[in-house]
Amino acid sequence: MHDGDTLRRFLFERFPVRGYVVHLDSAWRALVEHHDYPPAVRDALGEAVAATMLLAATLKFEGLLTLQLQGPGPMHLLVVQATHRMAVRGVARWRGTLPEAGASLAALSGGGQLTVTVENADRSNRYQGIVPLAGERLADCFEAYFARSEQLPTRLWLAATPERAAGLLLQRLPSGASASAEEVEHSAAAGDEDWNRVLTLAATLTGAELAGLAGTDLLHRLFHEEDLRLFEPGPVYFQCTCSRERVSGILRSLGAAEVHDILAERGSVEVRCEFCNRAWQYDAVDVAGLFADGGAVRGPRALQ
Repeated sequence: MHDGDTLRRFLFERFPVRGYVVHLDSAWRALVEHHDYPPAVRDALGEAVAATMLLAATLKFEGLLTLQLQGPGPMHLLVVQATHRMAVRGVARWRGTLPEAGASLAALSGGGQLTVTVENADRSNRYQGIVPLAGERLADCFEAYFARSEQLPTRLWLAATPERAAGLLLQRLPSGASASAEEVEHSAAAGDEDWNRVLTLAATLTGAELAGLAGTDLLHRLFHEEDLRLFEPGPVYFQCTCSRERVSGILRSLGAAEVHDILAERGSVEVRCEFCNRAWQYDAVDVAGLFADGGAVRGPRALQ
């Protein structure tokens, strides 16, 4: 495998269709390494991570994109967050008996909804879109989201293995937004024909190919008869935003009485990040410094 942990944009020169292909290797493994996910949950999370990165690539924002899946089924919660710099983190929660790997989204989630939230870094602007968890695949939900929020015909292919999360997105651009440097006018009928041709070619893609081929090899396999413009790939990476300052803020918000009660009961206070599973531990000295008036707070020690 090559070009791991990258997202690449491409355009069709002769008609208004753009695309993105993403492969997460070490970023994906870092995201799940401290969690013991069952295969069905792990694969669903991997597909969601790939889909979130593809969605982030299509948007113009500076801040945080949050994908949240909630349903009454065994996998009742899944959250993925990505920044405009293509840093990602994610977590999934499950309960009861899970279906085997490869099960449909309906079997995993039991229905529910998919919520996409985009928030500027300064929190001055916030957008939220919600679609039902309908269809057999997570890709179906994302396609419904694009149809409702972006009003652009969009298709996705997603795949996940223990070693890699991958995705391909194709999107038909508005009429007149030709992908080529030289404008090519198409009638509505011709535009439909071009879009259908691209989808027909892409429909031959298998999950094994999506997860196993490098981006350039994958695009050549699908569209070697078409004239593509490939852009330089950009990096994607795992990053969790938990920190000493955030943990201190959480404990202060609980109040001194509750934190001291926990300390008395357990001998220390531990806060564990849901995303990266990193534990931050406070002993009696740490707690005393945390609530000392005017005193400097000695940051909690991170447990690896």
